[in-house]
Amino acid sequence: MAPEDDRERNRHGQYVGEIPLQDVLDVFETRDDWARPLTASDVMGELDCSRRTAHNKLNELVDRDLLKTRKVGSRSRVWWIPIEQPPDSVRRNAEASESRPRHLVEDVELPGTGRTLEARRDALLASYEYLQEHPEAKKSDFLQDVFPEHPAEYQTAEGWWNAIQPALAKLPGVDPPKERGHIWHFLGG
Repeated sequence: MAPEDDRERNRHGQYVGEIPLQDVLDVFETRDDWARPLTASDVMGELDCSRRTAHNKLNELVDRDLLKTRKVGSRSRVWWIPIEQPPDSVRRNAEASESRPRHLVEDVELPGTGRTLEARRDALLASYEYLQEHPEAKKSDFLQDVFPEHPAEYQTAEGWWNAIQPALAKLPGVDPPKERGHIWHFLGG
């Protein structure tokens, strides 16, 4: 006759191991990218435990509504901490994009039509907002800080600048460089 095991079991009849649930949650909470779901292998690697232990702990956290899970393939599953509302930075970016002064660039002449024109208006607006945040900026600042995020279907930064800078000069509060000057100013407005 086998000796009776007095170890604690969860509601599924599984043994509750020596790894505290908080240690498993810490694997999720102490990483840089909260949006990336984790696998049982990720948890195993961090806690140096067996696959079965990782699965048992993860499933217990799902049962307690501290994690969510979903199957991703025939034999794979991922887990994550549910986010009830978007992080503040996502919400701020969404609100900012809704309140961007898009009307300022609607009538400015830029090359292109359709989606290309829209991408170029976005690039112009991003350049304008950049100048507002950096009231003294050089061409190289725009090429380094704005062009990579808003290339507007241009292959080169120089081609992009040749289209953006004349339109930028026409926007309110913008003081373009004087002849042979290099500094763009935002005067407000």
